[in-house]
Parts: sequence; C-alpha cells; structure tokens
Amino acid sequence: MYDKKVTRQSIIALFIKTLKPLDFVHAMWEAGAAAFNRIDEWSDIDLYIVVDDECVEKVVSEIEKTVRSISEYDLTFRLPEPTWHGHSQVFYRLKKASPFLLLDTAIMKKSSKDKFLQYKIHGVPIVHFDKSGIVKDDPVDAEAFLKKLKERLEALRTTFPMFLVFALKELNRGNDMTALSFYMSYAVRPLIELLRMKYCPYHYNFHTYYIDYELPPEIVKRLRTLFFVTEPQEIRSFLREVERWFMEEIESIDIDEVRKKLL
Repeated sequence: MYDKKVTRQSIIALFIKTLKPLDFVHAMWEAGAAAFNRIDEWSDIDLYIVVDDECVEKVVSEIEKTVRSISEYDLTFRLPEPTWHGHSQVFYRLKKASPFLLLDTAIMKKSSKDKFLQYKIHGVPIVHFDKSGIVKDDPVDAEAFLKKLKERLEALRTTFPMFLVFALKELNRGNDMTALSFYMSYAVRPLIELLRMKYCPYHYNFHTYYIDYELPPEIVKRLRTLFFVTEPQEIRSFLREVERWFMEEIESIDIDEVRKKLL
C-alpha cells in the first residue's frame, strides 16, 4: 500500500524547503506534463534544478538525502555522463508512492546555455523558486528552426521510399517480428513526423509524445487504425496505406503555413 501522505505536492514542498535556502542552488521548476497543464494521476514529477557549476555533486547528494527523508526507494538510475543533454539526471521510484509518481531530477549548471526554456517547445514551466532570474523564455529563432525542419523534410522525401522496403523484405522472409519493428520505424514514425511538421511543427521530432493532444482528432483516429496490427500479413496493406498517406501529405505540405505556426 502507498502512503497517501506522499503526494506530488508534499514531495515538491520538501524539495523547496531543502533546496531553496542553499546559496549554491538558484532555481527549481517543474517541466513535462506540468509545463503543458496536463498533470493527472499518472504524471511523474520532472524537476529542473539550477546550481553553481562546481556544486552539481553536492546537490545530487542533497537530493538523495531529501528523497530518503520522504521514503526509501526501490529503484534509482543516474544517466551515465556526459549525458546527451549535458545535464546530470537522476530518477527515483519511491516505495511509499505510486510507481507513476516517478521522480525525475535534472541538475543544471548555471553556465549551461540550454536549460530547456524554449516555451514554444517545452511548455511554460511551473516555477517553485528563482533567486537569480534564470527562468524566462528563451525565444526560438523561428527561421533557423524552419531551416532544420525543411532539411529534415527533404531527407524524409528520400529516406521514406528508400527504406520502406525493409519491412517488406523481412515479411517475405517470414521474420514477422522484425517486419513489424521496421514497419513502425520506417513507415509509421516518418508519417507521424511529417504530420507533426504540418500540425505542430515545434514538436515534429517528438515522435508519439503528445500526439493525442496535438494532432487533430480525425488524424489521431486514422493513425490508430495503422498502429494496431493483429496479423503479420496486415502489414502489407498497412504499408500501402501509410505510403499513400505519406505521399499525399508530403506533396501538399505548405512551408508558408508551417512558418505561420512557428511565428
């Protein structure tokens, strides 16, 4: 049984109480679902903490002590460093809390240039304290972003028809599981990327994250029919449908309309 006293609010309150008084900790905010106003009973806790450059390990230690004061944890994982995003990141699953209330802490050096504060991409953070005026929108250069999107669009124009055959190849060999994997990777995933370029371009490379919220309902409904394969041979007809849809979209996508969504 979980301790009903161990809630999202109680965990965050204790982190504020512990970290805010420390001179070498400058700011703490929530990201993820909180930044998009989508918190529900299944949301985890994404905490971003900005610290003096030389104090990362000291803050990791403080986080560890704070977590233990709330509950013992049965699982923890620290991303091997250097991490892909350049910040230290540690996850905790607390014994007394729902497993959905996973604690995800990202410790950022004050000197770090990218703190995921582009509001149009990462949402508007829920700021719990900010002693140094760090938490503010880092505006996206829309034209530079559009340039990257267009480069990716042109790559998809070539790679989609080129690699689509991989799924068929494995299907012909009777390697059904590999065929399904390739169908998702080389057919469905690029289709979603293309649709996101059209409807929510700032998240074009987010794959399936948030698609139920950000794509039009009729598009989501159509995608669902292509996600759930019941028999291996269905992949053949699904591939044809994905190919038709992809080609229709890539020929009709209007860069000027995409630009308007970015501005």
